[in-house]
Order: sequence, then structure tokens, then C-alpha cells
Amino acid sequence: MPIPDREQQILQSHAAFICEAVACLQNADGRARLDELLRAARDNGWAALAGALLKIAGGERDIHRLSALDDEDRVIAEAVLRGLRDPSSLPDPTRRADPTLAAPGLAHMIHAAGRGDAQALTLVAQMADQMSRVGGDMSRVAAVIRPLINGERNADRLCARMDTRGQQLVLQILDELGRLDLH
Repeated sequence: MPIPDREQQILQSHAAFICEAVACLQNADGRARLDELLRAARDNGWAALAGALLKIAGGERDIHRLSALDDEDRVIAEAVLRGLRDPSSLPDPTRRADPTLAAPGLAHMIHAAGRGDAQALTLVAQMADQMSRVGGDMSRVAAVIRPLINGERNADRLCARMDTRGQQLVLQILDELGRLDLH
């Protein structure tokens, strides 16, 4: 079954974390490193994911019996479980995430959030927070998410002070929003 674009983007963005978690879980001597990895995850706001991975370390393999996970955490936990069963399913940690995959996913979340979907608003806010931490143009793209949710569609205003990559991402989001707004 092919992985949807948004999930693929999550997997690629967190490939190194997923691969390291699987390596720690497969290695009996990896428990100290796993504890360190989970502590860092908790410190970065991933308490639910860290709890789920701790349960996986304890032998739990049913995703539905893990802690309540948001969509991003669920995708990561499922990837870890798949990686434990089949290491060839692990994402390549050396491959950079494709930013063109982000535009449709962001546009769909922005569209839903603009229509009052509370879950979409929460998810897009989390993504914007992560983007702003990256800094540079990603931070500037994160800053235009709220105006996009509120209906701003003027590309010149939205793309002010962005380099070419940031502008391309915003224009792709606007293009997808244009399609969604027609429906």
C-alpha cells in the first residue's frame, strides 16, 4: 500500500530519528542510547511519542494499544514498528525531504483550518512551530500560515522577504488552495 504524501513527508523529515529508534530497539545494548533518545524526544515536546516508544521497547506491537498519538507521532510510531518487522521499510536518513510534498499537505490543512476544523488547526500550528524553529525561509513561510488560514491569497504580500525556495513553496500552497477553494 503506497504511503500518502503527507505521511511520506513526515517519514522523510524524521528518518534519522526513526532509524535510530529501531537500531536501539533491535540492539540489547542500545537501551542506554534509547533512554537518551526518548529523553530528548520528551524535551522537544514529544512526550506521547516517547511513551509509545517506551511501550514498544517493552514488547507492545499493537499501535492501538499505545498512548494517544497525534497524526505525526502515529506515523513515526508505525514506521518504527514496520522497521522492527522489516528493516528494508525504513526511510533513508540521508535523503532530504522533498519540499514539494509539503505544499499539498499544508494546503489541505490550511484549507480545513480556515473552515473551522480544530484538528487541522492544531496540526498546522504544530507544523508552523517546527518550521519556525528551522529558521531562515522556513520561519518566514511559517509566519504566513496564519494569514493563509484567514484567507489571504495575495502572493506578493505573502512572499515578501522570502528567497526563491520559500516563494516556490508559498506559490505551490496557493495553487493547491486555489483548487481546493473551487470545490
